Amino acid sequence: MITKRSVLVTGATGQQGGAVARALLSRGNRVKAMTRNPDSDAARRLASAGADVVIGDLGDAASIVKAASGVDTMYLMGNSYEAGIEEETRQGIVAADAAKTAGVGHLIYSSVADADKKTGIPHFESKYLVEKHVAGLGIPYTISAPVAFMENIVAPWSIGGLRQGTYAFAMPAKRVLQLVALEDIGAFVAALVERREQVFGKRFDIAGDELSGEEQAKILSQAIGRPIGYQEIPIAAARQQSEDTALMFEWFDRVGYDADIAALRRDFPEVRWHSFADWAHEFDWSVLEQASSAA
Repeated sequence: MITKRSVLVTGATGQQGGAVARALLSRGNRVKAMTRNPDSDAARRLASAGADVVIGDLGDAASIVKAASGVDTMYLMGNSYEAGIEEETRQGIVAADAAKTAGVGHLIYSSVADADKKTGIPHFESKYLVEKHVAGLGIPYTISAPVAFMENIVAPWSIGGLRQGTYAFAMPAKRVLQLVALEDIGAFVAALVERREQVFGKRFDIAGDELSGEEQAKILSQAIGRPIGYQEIPIAAARQQSEDTALMFEWFDRVGYDADIAALRRDFPEVRWHSFADWAHEFDWSVLEQASSAA
């Protein structure tokens, strides 16, 4: 029999934290959803789904200790795009220390795949600094390290291109990239929560599929029902937007993620592990029409 857990989920109103909260709730676990804004639409949806929405800020240790009161597990994630790279590291360390102070029995930290491989990508390195701190705290911990999200395809910076029939990305058309669905990240973290002692001290790179941009465009064409062409964005153009992002794309092209997808499917059968085709065919593409009508 699986013991139901009480979990504090940070970043609960975001994409990844929200997926974790929903997966935990669907399996009967108690969720404290931490947010700075309990009146947001996302927070209200979590409350309606059964979560206990609590106020907390990753930069405020006292608020985290208070939010973590009475839970046996904590899911910790930062956001370098929102907080900045150095601040993400600082907040991660503050929050991890607060988890220890609160007596949390299992800390699950969300990093990024291959952050432990000296990639030289600033927002990978910032997460790895937190990983190392977590590992040195002397409390039970697990690292969940996802690859790129399938949902990035429909992020604000991509959806306009899709509406025009183009999937644009800063990699060669035939270069393979590993991807994972947000739903699978949530289900995987729920599995870590429930397995508990079996995963203490372990680090998992997680992915559900690997395919090229050209292959993704073909699948998108089938799923959306109209031709989608792949367009390679020059690295120079990506660098104009962000040096950090450009370094990541260069690393994708030169090295790339290397999660063991076959082993994940074998060892974590309770996770569905969507293929990109699964995800694309299940996604509600009416969002493209909504975007078009709003333009």
